[in-house]
Amino acid sequence: MPTSAPTAKQVEDAYALARDRYALLGVDTEAALSRLAQIPISLHCWQGDDVGGFESPDAELGGGLAVTGNYPGKARNADELRKDLDKAYSLIPGKHRLNLHAIYAEAGGQKVERNKLRPEHFSRWRDWAKQNSHGIDFNPTCFSHPLADSGFTLSHADPKVRQFWIEHCIVSRQIGEYFGRELGTPCVTNIWIPDGYKDSPADRKAPRERLRDALDQVLATKIDPKYHLDAVEAKLFGIGSESYVVGSHEFYLGYAVTRQVLLCLDAGHFHPTETIADKITSALLYVPELLLHVSRGVRWDSDHVVTLTDDLQATMQEIVRSGSLDRVHIGLDFFDGSINRIGAWVIGTRNALRALLMALLEPIQQLRDLEQAEKFGERLSLLEELKGLPFGAVWDYHCLRQNVPVGFAYTNDLAAYEANELSKRS
Repeated sequence: MPTSAPTAKQVEDAYALARDRYALLGVDTEAALSRLAQIPISLHCWQGDDVGGFESPDAELGGGLAVTGNYPGKARNADELRKDLDKAYSLIPGKHRLNLHAIYAEAGGQKVERNKLRPEHFSRWRDWAKQNSHGIDFNPTCFSHPLADSGFTLSHADPKVRQFWIEHCIVSRQIGEYFGRELGTPCVTNIWIPDGYKDSPADRKAPRERLRDALDQVLATKIDPKYHLDAVEAKLFGIGSESYVVGSHEFYLGYAVTRQVLLCLDAGHFHPTETIADKITSALLYVPELLLHVSRGVRWDSDHVVTLTDDLQATMQEIVRSGSLDRVHIGLDFFDGSINRIGAWVIGTRNALRALLMALLEPIQQLRDLEQAEKFGERLSLLEELKGLPFGAVWDYHCLRQNVPVGFAYTNDLAAYEANELSKRS
């Protein structure tokens, strides 16, 4: 059913009241909106096609990953995926990035092994990104491949298999540097592997030693951080690696600290009762920068569409309160094939931005002053009162000013796109 958007005057009038209300607490809403407009979110390409990629039309998803749902209209090729991304970006306020996996290479119908990928296999992604002013981030794809069927890649006991994945990660870094040079913004290349055991191993140490040495080989060639940044990503468990994951949080935290690379914190890669918010400032004391994969786990790492949860708000509050916006790269990581896939991008990204706005609208200095004065009751009272302030009116004004639909009205655009484009895909 078509949904009516508020008029521009209604949005502007509501914003004026909200601006004055926040001003009573010393919060400058214009400054908050200006800062929000400068924060890019890296949208993950794999939401658009259920992590399929373009290596083979009959490729099967592996590495303990699973996408549920069969909503019609998923992207079948790179042109459709880019078209879907264009629609998603048009409904999200601000200028954002794309997070691309290696299996989304375009090789003109030729079979190219992953350790032989080159920048030219991603030239159309570069052209599209340059035309639309998107930065690109990158990932080696260490799953959904015959040499990953054992459940091991960079920590594999067979040196030949291990060497294949080392070479794949090396060429992935080269592709990341290519994007950084071509687009004028550093590419974050993030390494995640599914390696682990379903049951308890007799030897936990040797695979981690192999992984450490393999990563050292991958990162041996230094790349100018003006063009490229390296990140490593941990996980607590996965399907097929319930009892033991080689790349645990402790392993990668130690690796990132000693090698001074970025640590990737994925919101779904820890215990269900654990939040990444409390890890941010601790890690930033020792690593140069962080990469976040914003996701939503439901009972396990199920990568649900990001909603405006307490955990999401706590994560964004920690980044803003600690003054770490310039040291944290924010990306999304979820995949849902049960709903309109473009809608999932839009919902998740808008919620990430909403949570950032809520954090930017806090009277942070007042909160700090109360805390330092040990007025903890007053601090709690202020934090609770903030929950009732009209941040939604500020958000609506941001969308209006950024020329994207206000409120629920973006669903009209999604419905029209589904009727005119997605419905034609078999």
